Amino acid sequence: MTQFFRTTGLAAVMALAGFAAQAQVTLKLAHPVPEADLQQNLAVEFKRVIEEKTGGEVTVQIFPNGQLGNDQQMIDGTRSGIIDVALIGLNNYTGLVPEAGAFELPFIFPTREVAYKVLDGAPGQAVATQMETHGLKLLGYGENGYRNMTNNRGPIRAPADLDGLRMRVNNSKALNDMFEILGANPQQLPVAELYTALETGVVDAQDHPIGVVVSFKFNEVQQYLSLTQHAYSALGLTMNKAKFDGLTPEQQAAITEAAKTAIDLQRGLVQEKEEEMIAGLEAEGMEVNRDVDAAAFQAAIKPVWDNFVAENGDELLNQVLETAK
Repeated sequence: MTQFFRTTGLAAVMALAGFAAQAQVTLKLAHPVPEADLQQNLAVEFKRVIEEKTGGEVTVQIFPNGQLGNDQQMIDGTRSGIIDVALIGLNNYTGLVPEAGAFELPFIFPTREVAYKVLDGAPGQAVATQMETHGLKLLGYGENGYRNMTNNRGPIRAPADLDGLRMRVNNSKALNDMFEILGANPQQLPVAELYTALETGVVDAQDHPIGVVVSFKFNEVQQYLSLTQHAYSALGLTMNKAKFDGLTPEQQAAITEAAKTAIDLQRGLVQEKEEEMIAGLEAEGMEVNRDVDAAAFQAAIKPVWDNFVAENGDELLNQVLETAK
């Protein structure tokens, strides 16, 4: 009898050990920017909350600065399960969900508060639902910030100041259309190649939120910063849907809570530190221009909205505008 209990006891211990090993989950989180960027703060807080809420049962490894590939490779990797979580500019998901380009339209969000209301509300959820059909679980929308223009020719105050500029653009169709309409020559380049392209004169200008200008040190190769705030750029924090669905309800709840906590923190940091970062750029010799004719830009880019509706319909756009009221 004693031998029986010893045998069954050993089997139970081994079974429990096997279960514990199986319950341990490690998530690989990738993003494209340097660790100095506030997107890293989002990733670190996401990791902290998950590990705290799960008692270390779920851990997170962070791979910043494009270590696991460029934006498209990270999205593909997340869909396939090679990467578990990705934090990437929302514009990069428009190949899968073209309607999400509505959030990228120039001047669609007059304030951050409006952007948050839309992204955290029904329009943002509609895009999240569509992403699930592509194997992605959208955990929330972080903030890249309002995009501003830099160049080496002079301040950008009115649409005519863009004429002839070789402008680096991302893969947002709306922003490509906008710069074409304004007379610039848009050229798509990965952000990892942008510093060298600006330094060597392959392109004259670029547009990014202030935090990205700082973290990639574009001020070292650009003289003028114009606070055009022509478009708001959200981030998509996405997870492989099969991986998420395979976790326990408690683990899923921890991840969902961690995403909200981390996004709230990062949004707050972007607002808190933006003026400080602009002052730092000025102190390092960048000329900052706040004298921008926003009304002239808004009138000039109206065809961009028309093009979007012609290609994608107006259902989501109307939902955005209604939610924003």
